[in-house]
Amino acid sequence: MPFHINMSEVNMGRRKEKCENCTKQCNKKQSSEGILEKDGANGEVPSSSPPLQQQVLLSACLSCEGCVSEEESLKISQQNLEEVARVLGLNKKCDVSKHKVLVVSVCPQSLPFFAVKFGLDIPEATHKLCGFLKSLGVQYVFDTTLAAGFSILESQREFVQRYRRRNHDNHALPMFTSSCPGWIRYAERVLGSLVTPHICTARSPQQIMGCLVKEYFTKQQKLSPDKLYHIVVAPCFDKKLEAVREEFYNSLLESRDVDCVLTSGEVFLLMERMKMSLADLDSVPLDNVLGEAGDPALVRHEGRGSEGFLEHVFKYAAAELFGLDVDEITYKTLRNRDFQEVCLERDGEVLLQFASVYGFRNIQTLVHRMRTGRIPYQLVEVLSCPGGCVSGRGQAEGETVGRVDKALVQQMEEAYSSLPVRLPDTNPVLRTLYQDWLEGQDSTHTNTLLHTQYTQQTPSQTQTHIQW
Repeated sequence: MPFHINMSEVNMGRRKEKCENCTKQCNKKQSSEGILEKDGANGEVPSSSPPLQQQVLLSACLSCEGCVSEEESLKISQQNLEEVARVLGLNKKCDVSKHKVLVVSVCPQSLPFFAVKFGLDIPEATHKLCGFLKSLGVQYVFDTTLAAGFSILESQREFVQRYRRRNHDNHALPMFTSSCPGWIRYAERVLGSLVTPHICTARSPQQIMGCLVKEYFTKQQKLSPDKLYHIVVAPCFDKKLEAVREEFYNSLLESRDVDCVLTSGEVFLLMERMKMSLADLDSVPLDNVLGEAGDPALVRHEGRGSEGFLEHVFKYAAAELFGLDVDEITYKTLRNRDFQEVCLERDGEVLLQFASVYGFRNIQTLVHRMRTGRIPYQLVEVLSCPGGCVSGRGQAEGETVGRVDKALVQQMEEAYSSLPVRLPDTNPVLRTLYQDWLEGQDSTHTNTLLHTQYTQQTPSQTQTHIQW
């Protein structure tokens, strides 16, 4: 079936408005003279505001401070279905010099969305999704669980290193997780040096997958990275911003680790517009990044609706630092379900105290406590979306713009929890890749490809208007 669609309908299908759960809402508006003025106690943009102003806001994102530059805006505008259609179209033309191999990497938190929408279990839904993508002209479809495993393992090791130097390094602890681009953007553009030295340097699963595909997989396929077009399907719009960060661009090859991010909702909207029915789709197994035959087993990591960094680091640190095996973790709910903590105790002494903080209202509370020096935690798993990654606004929004479909989220969480848990520590594929691709866990290659740095950044002076 040809890939043809009225892209204006896709782009305008749903305008992204502010998430009502975001406490760092933009409480300013652009006056006709271009002066920023305060607007109301709750920061809402009134309906009488200019149309462009209402198109701006990235869902559940902290870019509403005007920190999206014109250059970033241009790069983000190229991450859409129309751009994918353009690349696929070039592959059908005679000029082979412009042909590209298309690879799609699907985040595990996106799979429950398709399972619920298709009315299938996750493995069946994944095979149908894979069949759809390949019917468009995509050559390879992976899931990013392997990359998440790398990110978890590197985060575990970094936490232990930070813990051991805590007494002579004021920035060692607490350590904040780095997998959420909305949180990272807020930390760099708003909080600055208060938190950036505390952010884990391990790359997010998305960007490690970018390296795995553009660095390792291209070599296996004897391809130049610029001849491969890498698409990530994610539950979150903020992942588009992460993909255009400068450190993830190879200027020599003019190639990004991730060329395009599409949300789960965008892919499903494409299926609807193309009037695709499940009966018409072949069930096609996922591909193996090692090139081996066979359908890779679909698994998840521990943790509800996200990659489970807190639980994995907690168990690893308990064993590595204190020789304690932790089988089960008991969460203590503090302010709400999205602000919880876990403790490791021995003989009445608290050895470790971690917290999971989801949603910007809770993040604001965390930041306030940090400013006043009242954070008892050694590690905080921070995610911008209330409920975690499965609740990302690229797939959890209901018919009312800006409102989460709670019933859908509950179904997705149930579907996600049905996947078997696999510890990255026991994954033989990761061990193979550490040796064959990265030349060992402590190599320069590992440090270069699996880590990055986060620093205070100055918000752009130029306000831009983005509409997804």
